[in-house]
Amino acid sequence: MSDEDLLACSKEELVSRLRKEESDKISALIQRGRLIKEVNKQLQGHLLEIRELKVINQRLQEENVELRDLCCFLDDDRLKVKKLAREWQLFGHHAAKVMREDLGGYLKKLADLERMQDGLVKENLDLKELCLVLEEECVNRSDSSPGGSTELNLPCMVARDLGDGSSSTGSVGSPDQLHLVCSPDD
Repeated sequence: MSDEDLLACSKEELVSRLRKEESDKISALIQRGRLIKEVNKQLQGHLLEIRELKVINQRLQEENVELRDLCCFLDDDRLKVKKLAREWQLFGHHAAKVMREDLGGYLKKLADLERMQDGLVKENLDLKELCLVLEEECVNRSDSSPGGSTELNLPCMVARDLGDGSSSTGSVGSPDQLHLVCSPDD
């Protein structure tokens, strides 16, 4: 309102308008106070939420550091295990190589021993055959000359050890075993 409009109004109207304006102003101040209170309340809520988020953020950062440390530890462990596995693999290759070489040597020795055994078996068979021939000659000579063999000075062996444990001649080298003795004339 302009000044002229105010001058044209009566005192009661002016007082009434003044009271109305004061009332509107007080209502506006009250409304403003309520709005400020509401804004402060919201601000307090946001500040509380920020504090909670800071705590959560701090906890997550600590967990992140722990997880990073754990990852580093596990990576170190993985590298150690990888190195150890490589060493075991090299050891296994070396052990297998040594075993192959040893096995080759053992197989060669076994073949040599089998050859020697075959030779000994053949020699034993030849000696057995010779003993049988000599025994037969001895028996034939003892039948033809009652005094035994005088030409070779060989005592005749009537009982013969077959090596099966059935004879009573005793063990090899025992005094009760008969020996073939060649004369110095042979």
